[in-house]
Amino acid sequence: MTKQFFKIKILSYQRFGVGGVIFFFGLVLFTVGCSKTNGEVIQNPNPVEEEPIVEEEPSDQKVEGVDYFLPHIDLSHWKVTLPIGRPTEIEPPEILDYANMDILKEFMYNDSIDGSLVFYTYPGASTANSSYSRTELREQMVPGSNTTNWTFAEGGRMKGTLKMDEISIASDGKNHRTIIMQIHGRLTNQQRDLIGEDDNNAPPVLKIYWAHNKVRVIRKVLKDVNVSNIDILKTSAWTDEAQWLGDPVGFEKFTLEIIASEGRLEVILNDKDSVVYDDIHMQKWGVFENYFKAGNYLASKDEGSFAKVKYYDLEVSH
Repeated sequence: MTKQFFKIKILSYQRFGVGGVIFFFGLVLFTVGCSKTNGEVIQNPNPVEEEPIVEEEPSDQKVEGVDYFLPHIDLSHWKVTLPIGRPTEIEPPEILDYANMDILKEFMYNDSIDGSLVFYTYPGASTANSSYSRTELREQMVPGSNTTNWTFAEGGRMKGTLKMDEISIASDGKNHRTIIMQIHGRLTNQQRDLIGEDDNNAPPVLKIYWAHNKVRVIRKVLKDVNVSNIDILKTSAWTDEAQWLGDPVGFEKFTLEIIASEGRLEVILNDKDSVVYDDIHMQKWGVFENYFKAGNYLASKDEGSFAKVKYYDLEVSH
């Protein structure tokens, strides 16, 4: 060690004390260390490893009854007609226990995987005014009674989420078709007697089909808008007018909404495509009482034909 170094050491000690000397030697060691690395960065031989970030698995979001689901449908104002018996009908309050009724288990049952109410039908028993069979709900404003219904002046709204689950194929290679919603007309007892009918049946002002993967709307129009007040009550006074609505729905879920008010009828598909009827025919329809229908009314008598329609929710208001 040179004399000059000792002089610096002694001088530093005298001028700066112990702390200054420590700082000085630290600076010297740092300078020597950097010169030995030729500018290279010396890495820590024992680096602290960071803990890996564990991403949480996304939830499958299954909830309700812990991985099983039920349809959101209140059946307290509905009866169901089946394709068996003469035909067989189940009214409130019995229908509320449908999941435990053996007679219904083939035709109307829950699919707890997707939360739907399944309506299954095939050619079988039919009602007096039809040749086709059905597993279909009929609105009862007074549970257990068909005699209290509504007019267009009173108004009504029905909305449901549904889909075609399965349907048979006809001989022409196309799927059969089925009615999934209706507004059906009804004669009062006085109207029935006035035209000499033996029941209260009136035409359905609205039938909505699942047909060829699309929604088809059929409504009633008068053959003669100047028809008499008596003849207008007869089924023969009315005929069908049909049109397609919106894009194909295929076998996917879709929503249907029907809104009836005085002189006006609207049908809405998937909350975007709609058709409105507000002409003379709807104004004249005001003479009838009405009720809603929903389900699966198969328009086929072919051997082996069938259909399964699923409803996820269904609501009615007046």
